[in-house]
Amino acid sequence: MKIPRTAIEVIQPTQVIEGAGVLLRRSIAPSRENRFDPFLLFDHFAFNDPIEGPLVGFPMHPHRGIETVTYMLEGSVHHRDSLGNSGLIGPGDVQWMTSGSGILHEELPRRSPQGNVFGFQLWVNLPAARKMGQPRYQEVSADSIPILERDGASIRIVAGEFNAVEGPVTEIAANPIYMDVNLSSGSSFRMPTPREHTTLAYVFSGQGDFGIGENGEGHLAEAVCMVVFSEGDYLQVNTTADSHVRFMLIAGAPFQEEIVPYGPFVMNTPAEIQQALEDLRKGTFVKS
Repeated sequence: MKIPRTAIEVIQPTQVIEGAGVLLRRSIAPSRENRFDPFLLFDHFAFNDPIEGPLVGFPMHPHRGIETVTYMLEGSVHHRDSLGNSGLIGPGDVQWMTSGSGILHEELPRRSPQGNVFGFQLWVNLPAARKMGQPRYQEVSADSIPILERDGASIRIVAGEFNAVEGPVTEIAANPIYMDVNLSSGSSFRMPTPREHTTLAYVFSGQGDFGIGENGEGHLAEAVCMVVFSEGDYLQVNTTADSHVRFMLIAGAPFQEEIVPYGPFVMNTPAEIQQALEDLRKGTFVKS
């Protein structure tokens, strides 16, 4: 029998300041408790208030042991890194960066013609066996992300598969699902999920009933919030005749390993964190 996922927790984002004064809505953050394994962090950023002044963003900084995922909806982010990559992540584009043994990069936001910058950053853990692996960079343009439209739903598939349509981001250890789902009024979305996957939904527009159970009832969630789901074989979201909802669907296989987060590093032991700091001091952080 197929078991539906039900909503077991709703997280209200908190406002934090990161980088050079960047205001973010943060739903989850790295912690040794590792409740949302393999996901470590989810930030929702919007620079839409003129009083915020110049956008400095995130000057050059290190990462080790994780993957960082930037998904833009409006505006853009200029990036460059120690691998020699550089470019502009524009509306609908995705940057999936595997830091592995170590990378230095910067992310500098730019406003749209309307004065806005709007997007998300997700951190995904790496298993111990891959934390010191070769850094890898996937830049995915908006026009290469498939969009599936059916029964009042528009689904942009960044990673994972839905109805035999596969997203362009592949070969990720957590076997993730990462999709931008937009449901019109009076519609329903049902997504099969591996039962053991940690599954979240970040609601950023409208409202809907999340985690429809066998009794036909779900949890009414409205923007903005993060919904956490129970284990199950599928997730169902419904909208009423007078509502719509748009959310990021996030799911992945947990590694079930202890972690030690320290700023931009997430390793498995305190000694590995000390080694990362020592490598930074010695100038050996980026492996040749």
